[in-house]
Amino acid sequence: MLPGVRIVVAPDSLKGSLTAAEAADAVARGVRRAVPGAEVLTRPMADGGEGTVAAALRAGYRPRTVRVSGPDGRAVDAVLAVDGDTAVVELAAAAGIGLLQTPAPLTATTRGVGELLLAALDAGARRVVLGLGGSATTDAGAGLLQALGVRLLDAAGRDVPPGGAGLALLERIDVGARDRRLHGLAVRVATDVDNPLTGPAGAAAVYGPQKGATPEQVAELDAALARFAAVVRRDLGIDLEGRPAMGAAGGTAAGVAAVLTCSVGSGAELVADLVGLDAALAGAALVVTGEGSLDAQTLRGKAPAVVAARARAARVPCVGLAGRVALTPGELAAAGFAAAPALTEVEPDVGRCLTDAAAVLEELAARTVGPRVAAGPRG
Repeated sequence: MLPGVRIVVAPDSLKGSLTAAEAADAVARGVRRAVPGAEVLTRPMADGGEGTVAAALRAGYRPRTVRVSGPDGRAVDAVLAVDGDTAVVELAAAAGIGLLQTPAPLTATTRGVGELLLAALDAGARRVVLGLGGSATTDAGAGLLQALGVRLLDAAGRDVPPGGAGLALLERIDVGARDRRLHGLAVRVATDVDNPLTGPAGAAAVYGPQKGATPEQVAELDAALARFAAVVRRDLGIDLEGRPAMGAAGGTAAGVAAVLTCSVGSGAELVADLVGLDAALAGAALVVTGEGSLDAQTLRGKAPAVVAARARAARVPCVGLAGRVALTPGELAAAGFAAAPALTEVEPDVGRCLTDAAAVLEELAARTVGPRVAAGPRG
């Protein structure tokens, strides 16, 4: 049936059930069942957080495993992706909340992320995509900066202790001893949030409780982040306050922006570029994307919305598959989705949709893609 037709498979993860790569493989199996002989290109997606390195590896980057400091100081093995002079680093691999045995909202550190950046430099990287998300930290990237040789000093000239709480003691920032290779490094920060560094919508207030912070600790962390911003403004001449996305990953975006040459952008857009989505879409008959829940959050720049928008620009119909679909037909159409069936259309038992997601997703893909491709191009 229709041999040679190109179908692009570019889902995000179904959180709690399948990684983006696992979801892509399940959909690809369903597509090949429904359209034998089809050229199936898998491009797993991510929003810039967990899954960003995996997406790069699937797109042909090489893995490099490095032992670094975890968020509580214990050593962890983290993987980055390298292709020529470009490296992809994922904060969650070195400072993710899943790496903690117990919450440490005041002391969790991003030092290991800085060590990953050093490993990227060792691998010859001159460009780094830094995916933020899933962090255990609220330290404004202080640990990252210290690993790179930036001195964050207290009133006695000592290095401030690890974690966001340590920033309350910050008196001076000295960038003179930072790694010289950083001068030629361009960092693209990938995130799916636009929170400022401090205040009611800031890193501590919004995300601190998810990391175990009490209301009192949230207030302490917010004040410490404000202290960091004030010292950065005085010593480095960079104003971090009020800028969107500086609160990403516990303020890590702010720390990077303070010291490194960087740009901050939509994680999903950066990942789409990283995996060569536009090139894959050229000449395709259909693209299949999806995630755990297609809902209002999806429309705020999440990976499936980015895939649908790029598919529409390429005049390729886009289908979204999800565990749950909470968007109206009008909202789906406006976002560029030609169809968006849920897993429950195959298996009404939600429990089985969660525990046997790969098989259910494969079947849903087969049932959805076959008829659409057989019918030929349509909107």
